[in-house]
Order: sequence, then structure tokens, then C-alpha cells
Amino acid sequence: MIQLKKTTPEDLKTLFVFQSDETACHMAAFTPKDPGNEEAYLTKWTRIVGDPGICMQTIRVEGKIVGSIVHFEMMDETNVSYWIDRNYWGQGIATEALKQFLTITEKRPLYARTAFDNTGSQKVLEKCGFKRTGREQGFANARNLEIEEFLYLLEV
Repeated sequence: MIQLKKTTPEDLKTLFVFQSDETACHMAAFTPKDPGNEEAYLTKWTRIVGDPGICMQTIRVEGKIVGSIVHFEMMDETNVSYWIDRNYWGQGIATEALKQFLTITEKRPLYARTAFDNTGSQKVLEKCGFKRTGREQGFANARNLEIEEFLYLLEV
């Protein structure tokens, strides 16, 4: 059973482990310059968790933390982002978590971005009603090069 619960500062150490995984970072592509910097991660995300304008939820399966999902403002758009522990990829958790998240937040429209080759994330977004609206080039810290990213929109 997948559950979303408001992220707490206590969740962040576990989430940091997921978000510093080298393979996962490569797939996500657009990461901090140093995803292994725990102090920077905890400082940034503790501030985010405490911001009432940002909706961040911890994803749990049978009580165990397996990821997170968040919406945040970027370039005057409300963006959605999620991260699942690599050990749980391919099990439908991100799709179910995003579906649940969409019932929690009233923000619309919602935007999302994904690396051109992150087909798993593209499928999650499309299963949840997001439509691909374009593409851009962006610098991917995890790959140390500029790559194409796909842009998604959920209007309703």
C-alpha cells in the first residue's frame, strides 16, 4: 500500500541517500552540482519542508520510506518533481504516488520536466494526464553536459 505523508525533517536523511545514488542521478540528470553533499542537501530541503507554500510529501510503502514528491514554483510555473529509491523502480510506485498527489494539491496548471531518455518518468507523467508540450536544452549536472529535456503540462 502506497501512502503519502507530509515530509518531515526526520525523513530527509533517508531521502538524501536515494538522491545521492549515482545511477539515479544520471537518470534524473538535472541534479545539484554535488549530489553527495549531505550538509547542502539537508540545509536546502529543511528550508523547503518548512515552507508552507511548497507541498512536499514522503512516499511510503508498507510504512517504509521509498521516495518523495513535491511541487514548487520555478519561472512563474508550479512544477512537480518526484524521486523514488532505485530499488523500487518499475513497480508503479511513482505513478500511484503522483495520482495521489494530484488529489492533495489544488494547484493547476502543473508543469514537469524530464530528461529526454528518462522514459520511465515520461510514462509516469503521461499515465497521470500530463501532456508533452515541448522540449528545451539544459545543462545536466549529473552528466556534465547539455541535454534535451521534455516539458510536460497538466491543465485540469
